[in-house]
Amino acid sequence: MFLKKVEGPRCVTLSDGQVMTRADLPPAKTKRWVASRKAAVVRGVAYGLITKREALEMYSLSEDEFNEWVTAVSTHGTEALKATAVQKYR
Repeated sequence: MFLKKVEGPRCVTLSDGQVMTRADLPPAKTKRWVASRKAAVVRGVAYGLITKREALEMYSLSEDEFNEWVTAVSTHGTEALKATAVQKYR
């Protein structure tokens, strides 16, 4: 088995005991952002799986957009990342 060299850890343990790997992150060419994919990126950055800069480059996100995701998750949980709940949580 061949493992590709990557910077940083290959997997991290989340606060609930689950293990998150780079395979759990959405594909780099993601165009349709659902709440679960947004939450995966936020968790990946928060637990040190990938850096913020790496996430911004990989997913072509603006810093403001990513910061909004982080704020929404920290304030209201992952439900706030749903597009249909924008007005409810603002």
